Amino acid sequence: MIRIFHNTSFDFIKWWRQAAIATAAFILLGLASYLWSGGVNYSIEFTGGTLMQLEFTQPPNPAELRSIVDGIAPGAEIQEYGTSREYTIRARSATDADATSTTEGVAKAVATALDAKYTSEGYRVVRTEAVGPKVGSELRRGAMIAMFLVALVTLAYLAFRFEWRFGAAAVLSTAHDVLVTFAFIKLFEIEVSLVVVGAILTLLGYSGNDTIIIFDRVRENLRKVRKEPLYDTLNRSINETLPRSILTHTTTLAATTTLLIFAGEVLRPFAWVMTFGVFVATFSSIYVAGPLLLYIERRFPRSVTDKGQASPARVKADSKVEPRGDRPARPAGGTPRRPATR
Repeated sequence: MIRIFHNTSFDFIKWWRQAAIATAAFILLGLASYLWSGGVNYSIEFTGGTLMQLEFTQPPNPAELRSIVDGIAPGAEIQEYGTSREYTIRARSATDADATSTTEGVAKAVATALDAKYTSEGYRVVRTEAVGPKVGSELRRGAMIAMFLVALVTLAYLAFRFEWRFGAAAVLSTAHDVLVTFAFIKLFEIEVSLVVVGAILTLLGYSGNDTIIIFDRVRENLRKVRKEPLYDTLNRSINETLPRSILTHTTTLAATTTLLIFAGEVLRPFAWVMTFGVFVATFSSIYVAGPLLLYIERRFPRSVTDKGQASPARVKADSKVEPRGDRPARPAGGTPRRPATR
């Protein structure tokens, strides 16, 4: 694979408009879905409630199962997962007043009702979780604080690692990845749990690392070829790091795809978010971070040339005063020398 992508010369930056349109459309779709459905699908870890995963020896009648659960926890969610013999029951608690009955009594009451209907040999409880509303609220607040702190530390590191133009482009690129990932979570109705929050935090570091690798190469190339336009330097740097990026992302995708196929219901949301995030990180490091750096350099020019446009500092450093007409240029030391006569 390294040989296939060795010495490539793709013009990645020229596609920045198409990339921006695709990204904006996807984020707007996620925002529309958020506004239409009225929020994010939080797990009981954040809302409070009881979760039960059941595995039956024979596929149960969904209507009978619904009747049993509604008699104990009206409005509880019943979802089939895996095979037709596996079901998940989620009973959410909305207030502190019903915290005890919802989080502590539901699982026991459902198990008693199922014993009467299917007997204890007809099913087994795979997993049970119970979280009070107050604890769920604290977990949600803690998750938000954790995401903010990770973003802040990432910003501080990038500001220390690069000068501010590179750092600003890297931070905006990482913010793009988070927004697109949230749009993906909302569009596909992935339940936001602590596992999903962990996947988002992992993507923050993964995306930032991918962008840093390319920007490091850009800095090296700017030192080597000082008069090369930044547009060309960006393209050359992306092409030079392309083999490494493809190998890294392929390895990561192999791991996340394995989780996606073989992991259980608990880890599957993590695998979905990570698999999608790998593609987003690759996309943004090429089509978002580079064009953003190019825009910032044009908007706040310094001694780096852009394609077909030199910054004032570079023009001042490289400009030469042309002599008027055919008259020879005046030397720095004083009067011009007369041409030698024979």
